[in-house]
Parts: sequence; structure tokens; C-alpha cells
Amino acid sequence: MDFTFSEEQQAALEAAKAHFAAVAPDAVPSPALTPGAVADDFDRTLWTHLADADLLSLLLHTEYGGAGLDPIALCLVLRESARSLARIPLLENTAAATALQAHGHPDTRKELLTRAGRGELVLTVAAHGRTGHDPAELAVTARQDNDGNWTLDGIQTAVPWAHTADYVLLPAHTHDTARTVLALVPRTHPGIRLAEQYSTTGERLAELRLDSARIPARHLLDADGAWEELRLLLTTGTCALALGLAEKALEMTSRYTSGREQFGHPLATFQAVAVQAADRYIDLRAMEATLWQAAWRISSRAPGALPAAGDVATAKIWASDGLRRVVQTAQHLHGGFGADTDYPLHRYHAWAKHLELSLGPAAAHEETLGDLLAAHPLA
Repeated sequence: MDFTFSEEQQAALEAAKAHFAAVAPDAVPSPALTPGAVADDFDRTLWTHLADADLLSLLLHTEYGGAGLDPIALCLVLRESARSLARIPLLENTAAATALQAHGHPDTRKELLTRAGRGELVLTVAAHGRTGHDPAELAVTARQDNDGNWTLDGIQTAVPWAHTADYVLLPAHTHDTARTVLALVPRTHPGIRLAEQYSTTGERLAELRLDSARIPARHLLDADGAWEELRLLLTTGTCALALGLAEKALEMTSRYTSGREQFGHPLATFQAVAVQAADRYIDLRAMEATLWQAAWRISSRAPGALPAAGDVATAKIWASDGLRRVVQTAQHLHGGFGADTDYPLHRYHAWAKHLELSLGPAAAHEETLGDLLAAHPLA
């Protein structure tokens, strides 16, 4: 078995490292000190640089100016972005573009995909449903009109980057047949309203309300499995973000405990400190192994004892629980210094809480995994 990354994947990783190395984690106000959003927009300068480096079009086909790579390459880039807390909708934009590429109307693909890959327009995804706990596909109803267009009604909560994205891709269920479809809606459109919400990271989220919002037929994706594919890619990408963030937090902790002395010896030489750090290193390796297993399953579509959703659920369980343990240990081993708002560690803790709960906490994915094991008993 060959676990090495391809030359193209390695090239994407090196390009990502070069661009994210210049990003300062404390470039915006601290979420701990800011009552509202830390910024009105994402990092447009970085977004332009990533577009110039073809990192926004990794999964797009060459006909749309893309590299034609797979989700593994995307996860490598996302992992690097989280290490520097890059404030960009890379995961959402790429996932939405991938769904449109696979299942979108030809006119819609021609209209949007090349521009999305160039960074000229931004796509995001609404994937948290009405409350963040119920199935996202049940939060919005889609009804086809006599003229073939579609009318949408419902609410999606905690939509990332919705205030600055050009289009939002969201799941809905059809009024008559209860099928799950994906609807592409413009940010500004009759029948669409955005209400302010905020993440623990201090970023702007939005409650998206649809009140008889009408969209053309070409903006509806009704292929079987389209929402499931999109959800699995979003969840796997979130696991990659969690891994990168956890790795950076543990690196910061290693540097701090190696340099800080107590009773004439570095903290890192104390057995209690070393044992805690070792436990968190094991968490990282488990997060990494399950991430690449999930990314490989959705990239290759290889058969397995369980559907790919089982591997993705396993990865998210480790990502949520492992990330929480890593940042808690990092805060503990930093002592009071970890809570200092002049030091970036508290930002990693705030981002970790967002990623832990995004697209479902560990308990939700444990339930999913249990259902899959019940439906597909292992021999």
C-alpha cells in the first residue's frame, strides 16, 4: 500500500504553505474583546493570492480553469489554512463549486464555475438546518411552479460567509415527493433575508430566511445523492481544518513548555506535562489517520464494509473530540498565559469550539455510525 501523496497534491500543499505562512492569526480584533463581528468581510487579499495560485479551483475540471484534483488535495490545503486561522470561505466555495460541477445545469456551470475558480465570485453552503441539530434538508421546502421554476420557503441557520458570498447553495425537500434537492440562491434576491449571527470565532454568520423565494429551474440540482456528496465533502473538509488547528496548538504548547522553566527545569521535562502532551499527540495521529481514510473514500469511491459515510463519521468523531482535548490541554499547560488576549492561543480555542460543533458534534456522528453499523452488520 502506498500512503504517499501524488506530485500534484504535494504541489498544492507547497503552494498553500507559501501563501498561508504570511497570514497572522491575530490580524483581526480578538473575538474575546469584540462584542460583534471581528470583521465585516473575509480576507480578500489572501483570497486573490489563492486565486492567482490556482488554489480556489483545485477540484474544478480543466474546462473551467481548474486542476482536476481530488478532495485529498483540498484537505491538504485546508489543513494548512487552519494552522494560521485563515479567514476565507475556501471549504464552502470549493464544495459548492464541486456540487455544481457534478450536478448543475450546463448553463449554470458555464456561468459560475470559471468565475468561482478565479475568485471573482464567492459561493457558500447552508448546511445546518433550522436549529443546527435537525436535518438540514428538512429546513426548507421546494415547490415547482407551473412555469417550471421553483419556490423556496424555510430557514437555514448559521450560514458561513453569507453576508459576503454571491450565492448560497442549500438543501431542501420537494413539497410533493419529499426528495432532497439543492437550490442555488443569490444573496440578494426577492424573498431572501439575512439576519446577523456570530460564531465563537467572531466571524459573521447568517440566519437565511426564504419567504416564497423563486429561482429558475437551472439553479436547482435534483440529482440523487447530490446533497449526500456535498455533506460528506463539507464534513471531511471540516476534519482537515480541525487537524491543522490542533497541530498548530500542540506546536505552540511544545515551544512554550520547552522554554518556560519551573524550579530550574523546562516544563516539558516534567512527567505530568510530558504525559499530557503525549496523549494529545496520539489524538493528532488518530485524527490524521481517520481524516485521510475518509478523504480517500470520497475521492476514490472505493467500496468498503460500510458506506463512505461511515468513514466520514469516524473522522468527525475524532476531529471533534480530539480537537477539544488538544486545545484544552494547550490552555492548561500554558497556564494563565494561554488566556492572555495578546497571545494567539485563545483564538485557536475559539476556532476549535466552532469546528467541534460544525456539521454536528461527536455524539451526532456516533449516532450516524451506529445506524450504519446496524444497517450493514460487519461479518
